Amino acid sequence: MTVRIAQTDDIDTCLALRRQVFIEEQGVSEAEEIDGLDGTALHLLAVDGATPVGTARILIKGDTAKIGRVCVLRTARGTGLGAQLIEAALGLTRAQSGVTRAVLGAQVQALGFYEKLGFAAFGPVYDDAGIDHRDMERFL
Repeated sequence: MTVRIAQTDDIDTCLALRRQVFIEEQGVSEAEEIDGLDGTALHLLAVDGATPVGTARILIKGDTAKIGRVCVLRTARGTGLGAQLIEAALGLTRAQSGVTRAVLGAQVQALGFYEKLGFAAFGPVYDDAGIDHRDMERFL
């Protein structure tokens, strides 16, 4: 697998990946997944050859970047692509003037994954789209 990750304006492809992973696989409602914030976000797209295989989105507010909508197609899971997407998101975040902190809402089952990438959990567990989540942060 030779994957290239880059910032993209191709929101339709990102949404198609998110639809497959979040809506079809995980049962998240379309209304919750398509939240109207994509037009103001930075987007990353992971492509294997010519095939899109993963995406992530970053929302900037003040000194904080919220990394979210991170997904990898089933066929590309277990390859390290999720970690590569997070590292790419952190790189893009560091390039934003004044941003000193990255946060994300992690599915509880993925807390260990994000901890290995330098994130620390804070606050209580909460329900997001029927899935238990916990907020995490990493200072840049």
